[in-house]
Amino acid sequence: MTETLATWLYAVTADPGGGTAPHGLTGVADEPVRLVQSAGLAAVVGSVPLTDFDENALRDHLEDLEWLERTARAHHRVINGVARHGQVIPLRFATLYHDDDRVRVMLRERRDDFTATLRRVAGRTEWGVKAYVDPRSFLPDPEERDGGDQSPGTAYLLRRRAQRQDQETAHLRATERAEEIHASLAAFAVATAAHPPQDAALAAYEGWMVLNNSYLVPDERTEEFTRTVTALRERHPAVTLELSGPWPPYSFTAPPKPAGEPRPQETPS
Repeated sequence: MTETLATWLYAVTADPGGGTAPHGLTGVADEPVRLVQSAGLAAVVGSVPLTDFDENALRDHLEDLEWLERTARAHHRVINGVARHGQVIPLRFATLYHDDDRVRVMLRERRDDFTATLRRVAGRTEWGVKAYVDPRSFLPDPEERDGGDQSPGTAYLLRRRAQRQDQETAHLRATERAEEIHASLAAFAVATAAHPPQDAALAAYEGWMVLNNSYLVPDERTEEFTRTVTALRERHPAVTLELSGPWPPYSFTAPPKPAGEPRPQETPS
């Protein structure tokens, strides 16, 4: 009996003109990766068994953290492998079509969007920067608080209030430092994207994550950007800066949104 297959999408790129996907790349089901071409574009795809990847199977798999991590790594490994050979638009994890013909229809229907996005990110690469702080490094000095003689009950209430105020002050100071760092890095980028702080338990860090941003940096400014991260580490020893990349432009491939809607922060090129 022939197994029913579905088409898993990894990325979209410009049609390489009869070319093939990079040799040796395998996808989420250990399947060979290939190209589906139409309308001057190419989708990087793989054929996966529908019994493992239909809606019900995926719902069950997504509850399995080990499966999810392994499969997500495979998905991004394909994207990163293709990106080494040219500009790509990464597609969302678990983007599935029934067959290649429907992928070709999608490429034709979205040709203008994909082409505009490829132009927007051409010659530019995503870099990630995270900043962590120990809250104690930003607490006010004890001398900054008012003293005085109080009753034990009043003293207790004042201490509790002072502790809350100290935490608020520390968070404000740390946030201001993160904003200074962001401004220095954004000067090298044509666009930036702010992400929520990662869960401390899942990401295995202590203290506060005060910055979790992506920067779309022109390739000719990469050296300046990374050198600036190093300089900022020296300038702000109370902040731990983590640089990651280069990445395909995961954070910058959504179409620009109409004015008035939230969108990544942009700086003039």
